[in-house]
Amino acid sequence: MPASVSLVQIASGLNRPLTITNAGDNSGRLFVVEQGGTIRLIRNGALAATPFLDISSLVNQAGGEQGVLGLAFPPGFPTRNSFYVNYTDRTGVGNTVIARFGLSSDPDRADPATRTQVLTFAQPFPNHNGGQLAFGPDGLLYIGSGDGGGSGDPLGNGQNRSVLLGKILRIDVLSGSVPSSIPSSNPFGNEIWGYGLRNPWRFSFDRSTGDLYLPDVGEITVEELNFQPAGAGSGANYGWNIMEGDRCFADPSCSSAGLTLPVAEYLHGSGDCAITGGYVYRGSSTALQGTYLYGDFCSGRIWGAQHTGASWQSALLTDTTFGISTFGEDEAGEIYLADYNGGGIYHVVTP
Repeated sequence: MPASVSLVQIASGLNRPLTITNAGDNSGRLFVVEQGGTIRLIRNGALAATPFLDISSLVNQAGGEQGVLGLAFPPGFPTRNSFYVNYTDRTGVGNTVIARFGLSSDPDRADPATRTQVLTFAQPFPNHNGGQLAFGPDGLLYIGSGDGGGSGDPLGNGQNRSVLLGKILRIDVLSGSVPSSIPSSNPFGNEIWGYGLRNPWRFSFDRSTGDLYLPDVGEITVEELNFQPAGAGSGANYGWNIMEGDRCFADPSCSSAGLTLPVAEYLHGSGDCAITGGYVYRGSSTALQGTYLYGDFCSGRIWGAQHTGASWQSALLTDTTFGISTFGEDEAGEIYLADYNGGGIYHVVTP
């Protein structure tokens, strides 16, 4: 792991950027989600003036954690010429909607008229909406769903396996003629794959190993990083709201039996308050190779984590003034981050 990293700005002028991803189509493009309802395109270091997709008329962004929250392209894109978006709609408080969109005749423009609703569920509060979409090594679509909001998970959604809030969901959107189906290997016979989460805002799979890195935003005291080796994790209970990180939350005599505890965590302090999960670096830098990068939205600090078996180490790599809302990777495994407040996109490099 390097002693530090540097940040090189590649784009500016974004409006509340929340997601960075690539299409896996060898085009070299980066796609950046703006919270208000647009997806922007960066090609050859230039931000395109025309959005790739604009669904702002569909989006409820009344709450600070609502809007367009996630974007994923399927394996085989653009042969599979559609992609998936996670957003909050204008129904009630703002339902979570996972929708599929297709392309127009211009490969740099999507067609909003092709929208097909894949999954929807109600949100009781306008926060803790989750957001991440990611295709796993199994070709299934994984969805990060927050506990629905309210202090301390007042509805008990995190531990309730009959509701989709406070979970990692897993659905099949690539097989068959229906927009989505529940994989037969899902542990509870519904969309739920893992549970006991407060707000799994950003998670990722290591493109080299298939391992899952799953941060969860804490409530009062601690931010946590969870981990599942490739092929593991089905049915895991990550503990919320029994525990926050590795400590009891409401009941000081709680039991951690049967719970999956974090492999790394940090306490609130030094301005820290909300973990933003990143990616395992698989680009050209030898010093960064195999390092999982993550940050904190409030403090702007960036850490690296590595492990050998069950032994984990993490280190602070740099301190910024950014509101780090997301990390993303390009087709070559290089990692980028977004500054929510300033609207910039930055490449993470070694000095």
